[in-house]
Amino acid sequence: MNWLSWKWFTIAQFRQFSWEAPYWLYGIPGLLLLFGLRALLNTRSRQRLGVALNRTELRSSPLVMLRHLPAACLFLAMSLILVALARPQIIRQQTEKISEGIDVVLAMDISASMLEKDLRPNRLEAAKRVARAFVRNRPNDRIGLVIFAGEAFSLCPLTTDHDLLNSYLNELDDSMIKTSGTAIGSALAVCINRMRESGSKSKVAILLSDGDNTAGNLDPVTVAKLAKAFNIRIYTIAVGQPPRPAALGQSVVTVDEGILTTIAGIGGGTFFRATDAARLRSVFSEIDRLEKAPVKTKSYKEVQDYYRVYLYWAIPFLLLVLLLKSTIFGNILED
Repeated sequence: MNWLSWKWFTIAQFRQFSWEAPYWLYGIPGLLLLFGLRALLNTRSRQRLGVALNRTELRSSPLVMLRHLPAACLFLAMSLILVALARPQIIRQQTEKISEGIDVVLAMDISASMLEKDLRPNRLEAAKRVARAFVRNRPNDRIGLVIFAGEAFSLCPLTTDHDLLNSYLNELDDSMIKTSGTAIGSALAVCINRMRESGSKSKVAILLSDGDNTAGNLDPVTVAKLAKAFNIRIYTIAVGQPPRPAALGQSVVTVDEGILTTIAGIGGGTFFRATDAARLRSVFSEIDRLEKAPVKTKSYKEVQDYYRVYLYWAIPFLLLVLLLKSTIFGNILED
């Protein structure tokens, strides 16, 4: 610690300090008042001798002011001691947030019907956009990605590398699975397979689809019961506007809300319907709120004391007072 520097008396330096016992600082103006009273009493009690002097002899000299030097040094020494007693400190505080995180698997329907434009620009692009935002808001969670149409595949394992996950989300399109249909049961089975050996306290599957279960050999209800056995909570989201009457010769894409509601109920989650992009965003926000992992906050405080600096400065002034009072210099100054 380099105490021999004027920086310890700058306003910027004092602003950095926190004071452990700031009431000692009130002693400095009190000290100033005491020294003023002492000077006043000394002036009044001093004996006066009537001597005739000319104007030149009455002119004040800078050397005359040196007689105040002992009092000034004593005042400075005692003020510095008061500053040291006030315990100037610099405190650096750090806060660390720790979350255990949870495991989440997004199961996204990429069938051709997801290209419908009732959500802008289409269902799949809207789903990708809110999924990326969902991933961005959960930095401590392991998140995986399952895609399905007539079949289901695990595209990305559970990972905290969310940049990698987002790159997979960006590349999603309806041509990645050639088999047509919507295999909801198979998609849930892949989600279970990804999380069944996970040691996480909380495991969540979010299934997003716009169609009935029309493909795959697995019954979604049976798979949902299996998920419950593995403590996996299931949220289901039906994407798209309610079906409208089809023109002659055209098929209608429908959503079996009943089966999605049943799956979510068995899995201990919630069923949502997202009829537009704003609703889809709010659904993911709601799931994000429901599945918040507890966050532990740890605060670290580093305290550095600087009272020694002002004690070191006080010592030379005290020694100077002793020197001026106890040696011949004292008599010279008095005279």
